[in-house]
Amino acid sequence: MNALPLPEGITARRIPGVNGLTTHLLEAGDPEAPLLLLLHGFPELAYSWRHVMLPLAEAGFRVVAPDQRGYGRTTGWSAEYDTDLAPFRLLNLVRDQVALVGALGRDRVAAVIGHDFGSPVAAACALARPDLFGAVALMSAPFAGAPPLPTPHAAPAADVHAALAALDPPRKHYQWHYATPGANAEMMAALGGLAAFLRAYFHMKSGAWPENEPFPLQGWTAGELAKLPRYYVMDAGLGMAAQVAVAAVDELAFLPPPALAVFAEEYGRTGFQGGLHWYRCATTGLNAQELLLFAGRRISIPATFIAGARDWGIHQVPGALARMQQQACADFRGLHLVPGAGHWVQQERPAEVVALLLDFLRGSAG
Repeated sequence: MNALPLPEGITARRIPGVNGLTTHLLEAGDPEAPLLLLLHGFPELAYSWRHVMLPLAEAGFRVVAPDQRGYGRTTGWSAEYDTDLAPFRLLNLVRDQVALVGALGRDRVAAVIGHDFGSPVAAACALARPDLFGAVALMSAPFAGAPPLPTPHAAPAADVHAALAALDPPRKHYQWHYATPGANAEMMAALGGLAAFLRAYFHMKSGAWPENEPFPLQGWTAGELAKLPRYYVMDAGLGMAAQVAVAAVDELAFLPPPALAVFAEEYGRTGFQGGLHWYRCATTGLNAQELLLFAGRRISIPATFIAGARDWGIHQVPGALARMQQQACADFRGLHLVPGAGHWVQQERPAEVVALLLDFLRGSAG
């Protein structure tokens, strides 16, 4: 593997024996400074945090961003579809972070910061170990809270997926597509190659895509979900690579060719299946079962939410944004939507994200 093209001041290393993983991480800042743990989502890497790490380090923090289980240069996980999903369940992803903190020689984290699918991991860290994590910043994916305990004799939920398939034209939810055996292969075989696919995918979910004008949905019904862009509620007959091909561009301002090459080379080596296992745990209810342990419990540590104002991700689960603020977090310090940014807010608008994080971190330390 080639060395990553990292800004001066960010270094990479691997730590073995981290909950069964050899964890690859990026780090910056004084090793003795308060620790910030940055958790990426899909299809991202620790490298996704490259723009914010040095400014946070210069503000007085030790900043650590791991390649999470299933991603990048972290090893010790299975890329086979027919594998045991237990290591990819939500609470084991929390164990990964707790073990990493211990391997770093720390017994306290100033804040855990999660973006996209890293957001529910960060939220679960906050729920499970408020003694270890001092604050939590969630980005782009709201956390609606732990599910309530099942009500005896409750009526079964309507089959929204059958209703989506019955629409004209028929649709399907991307997370359930990602859980299928063929999802990895169709993305790996994208027309034009991985770089072209990833460039289109990142573009379509960014603030530059003209159709990203998000608004709240009224409920988890086929009619409402069909209002989401097709990278969330797809055409039933398409894979994700074909779905986003309409967004093909020659270059992205926030992800120029050398940076895009990192993502293409890493996913070209590992495939996407490691990250797709996370979606399988979500769509089969495994993660909801994990969170039942915390039914009735709120995030007690200071919490904030940051996203792009043009990010549909904040509304893809109807009602989650409101529940996060009103119910899931006992000490919610503010919701911030960055103008012009889409889903990749820490890459599209890093200066604004750093400013918001530092304001939150200074306030939560008081």
